[in-house]
Amino acid sequence: MVKTASTMKKIGTPASDFSLVNVDGRTVSLADFKGQKGLLVMFICNHCPFVKHVADGLAQLARDYMPRGVAMVAINSNDTATHPEDSPEQMVHEAELRGYPFPYLFDETQEVAKAYGAACTPDFFLYDADHKLVYRGQLDASRPGNGVPVTGGDLRAALDALLAGQPIPEKQIPSIGCNIKWRAGSEPEYFSPAGVK
Repeated sequence: MVKTASTMKKIGTPASDFSLVNVDGRTVSLADFKGQKGLLVMFICNHCPFVKHVADGLAQLARDYMPRGVAMVAINSNDTATHPEDSPEQMVHEAELRGYPFPYLFDETQEVAKAYGAACTPDFFLYDADHKLVYRGQLDASRPGNGVPVTGGDLRAALDALLAGQPIPEKQIPSIGCNIKWRAGSEPEYFSPAGVK
C-alpha cells in the first residue's frame, strides 16, 4: 500500500467530460448532471483500505446532500488485471453492500482519471453549478487506524458553503489514500510511484 496524495488541481478548472458505464448498465455522462447546484466527482474503488474506512460515510454524505441539489458520482479507474477485486462485477456488489445512492462508474481506459488529475483513492473533486472546480481535498482528517471519527467535516464545509453561496474555504488539505492502480507503462506524468510518506 503506497500512500499517495491528491494532485490539488487548480481551482476554477472545468470538469472534464466523461461517458462511462454504471453498475446498473446505464451509461452516465457529465451532461447528465446539468442543472444541479453542484457536482462531486469521487475516485474510489472496492479494495482500498482508505476507501473502506470512509465508504459508509460517503453513502451518508450522499443521503444528506443529493436531496439538496448536489449531484454525486463515483468512478473506479483501477487496473482490474492486477486488482480483480475492483472489477465491474465486484463494483455491483460493493454498491449494494454500501448502499451507494450515486452512480458508480468504471473507467476501464483510465483516461477519465488522467483528465481529472486523480491520483489516489479516495480523491474528491467538487464543482459548482457551472462545473468549475471549487474544492479538491480530503473528506476529513480520519484515516485507517488514527482513531479520528469519519465525519466528512472538510468536504461538508465546502458543500455547505457552495449551497449557501458563500466562499469555499481556501485552506484545502490534500486527500490521502492508495495510489490509483495504473496499467504498467501508462502512468500519467503527475504520478509519483514513491507516493508520500
